[in-house]
Amino acid sequence: MGGASSSSASQKNNNDIAGRPDEQFSSEAAEERQELFNEIAPVYDQLNDLLSLGLHRVWKRAAVKWTGVKSGDRAIDVCCGSGDIALRLADAVGPSGEVVGLDFAAAQLRVAAEKEAKHPTGYALSPISWVQGDALNLPYPDGSFDGATIGYGLRNVSDIPKALSELARVLRPGGKAVVVDFNNAVNPTLNQVQGFLLDNLVVPVADMNGVAAEYRYLRPSIERYPKGPELVELAVAAGFSDATFYELAPGNLMGCLVMTK
Repeated sequence: MGGASSSSASQKNNNDIAGRPDEQFSSEAAEERQELFNEIAPVYDQLNDLLSLGLHRVWKRAAVKWTGVKSGDRAIDVCCGSGDIALRLADAVGPSGEVVGLDFAAAQLRVAAEKEAKHPTGYALSPISWVQGDALNLPYPDGSFDGATIGYGLRNVSDIPKALSELARVLRPGGKAVVVDFNNAVNPTLNQVQGFLLDNLVVPVADMNGVAAEYRYLRPSIERYPKGPELVELAVAAGFSDATFYELAPGNLMGCLVMTK
């Protein structure tokens, strides 16, 4: 793991809106991203494994561990995609707990439900509710959950401060929320390396799977994503009492924001 920042309070083509950093917060961009994630759902898991060499699974396990959820707890995975983190949360809280996986893309939720149904026997998972919903307006009362996660989703919402405030709202006091995503690094050299890998590895591999246009949105979405210290400030402003940002090994190309209500 690399450095940390902390604080406490004591696209279809290059012209698509979703691919332009200056338009990332618009409702049109949000609609395009919803369509995008519906379209890539059938190959999403395979591409994640291939492009990260399986490391995305390590980062997701770390995110679940950082939430501190335990047997009998209630947890939510917002922007759950194909359900990787939600399934790990369900394993952590066990059959006496409860997990919600929420996403705006119905096709991703169908893949997640199929993955849950095929999960190997021998794992005592909690019940999982797959819910189509909005990260900016979570359909749950205040203090509903002991832990929360967002994996590779905060970067895609149209209002990051609002999404963070919603996480804080639905958490119980002392609960932790963890966000893992690409790192918009403070170090410009690291960002250049990341951009090179996206342009020369990620998009070509996606092209081989017929979804290159859908993956071209990644670089502009990272460019508009707040840097680690900025995410810490946004978390505290959203109502968290403490927040720390970690750059994740190898390469510090990923980052994890850990927040306590």
